Order: sequence, then C-alpha cells, then structure tokens
Amino acid sequence: MQLKKPDPRFTQSTKAQKNFLLAVQIALSVAGAMWFILITDQYLDLNLARFGLRPRDAQGLLGVLTAPLLHGGVEHLFSNTLPLIVSLTTILYLYPNSSLRVLPMIWLGSGLLAWLIGRPNLHIGASGFIYGLLAYVFVSGMLRRDLRSIAVSLLVWFLYGSMVWGVLPIKPRMSWELHLSGAIL
Repeated sequence: MQLKKPDPRFTQSTKAQKNFLLAVQIALSVAGAMWFILITDQYLDLNLARFGLRPRDAQGLLGVLTAPLLHGGVEHLFSNTLPLIVSLTTILYLYPNSSLRVLPMIWLGSGLLAWLIGRPNLHIGASGFIYGLLAYVFVSGMLRRDLRSIAVSLLVWFLYGSMVWGVLPIKPRMSWELHLSGAIL
C-alpha cells in the first residue's frame, strides 16, 4: 500500500491555517449554540427536552432535528462539548468537501435510525451525532491512503476509543440507541 504524504507547502500555508481556524470557529459556534439553548432552557424553565426524540411516535420525529441540540443538564452537555469540538473541527478541516454531505447525513440519519430502533423513552443529546462524526473520521482515516488522515484516525481512536462501550445498553438512563445509530452511519 502506497501512502500519500501531506504536502508541507499546503499544510503550513496561510490558506490551511485559515481553513483550520474556520473549522474551529464553526465547531465552537455549534457548541456555543448548544450551551445557549441549555442555559436559556434552564433559566426560563422552558422544558425544551419535550422536543426530544421519541421512537416510533409521529410527534417524536421532530426530535430527529432537535434532539442533538437538547441536553439533560450541564453535566450532560459538558461531557459532549469537547468531543463535539474535536470531531467537528476534524471533519470540517480534513474533509471539507465531503463534510457538506456527511454532516447532514449523520445528524438526520442517526436520529432516524434511533427513532426506528430506540426504546420508548425520550432521547436527547448530541452524542449520536458525535459518535457518527468520530466513526467517520476513524474509518476515513483508515480508508484513505494519506498519512495525515491515518494519524488523525489513530489519535481519535486513542482519545475516544473507550466510547465504544457507549453503544451497549450498560447504563439505563443513557441513550445507547443514539450512540449506536451514529456509529453505524
């Protein structure tokens, strides 16, 4: 197998640095929006969790769009924030063209699959989306033949490899169905 080496003229260029900063800004904006929603929800007592994903319930289909934006509390969102920023930055920076198709597919696909296979509970949180992003980064790194993608893939596995346990029904109040749905896509 012939590996492609990254072009140092590009990876060290001003354009590459700007692309990386843009990816970070977008990821921070998405995480910031989630924090804004959580703080607003808690401060105004809006009970936005009611708009989460409810499997096999027609009204619960709205949760396909909204569930990743909603969290059960500060601890829940805090545990999703860093993996979201890392995985979203990675996919936007390394795979900018495919991310235009992959991001909506993971967001909607993980929700739809969880809607089909999930327990009849309320499912909220960005973790299904995050699992999908991390799985995409890992698999893409293994399939592409360039050193940078492989290195990032191995780094993702090192940092988040233990998340594989999240796809199993170990914790009763955790939506392993969203995790599994994201990882499958």
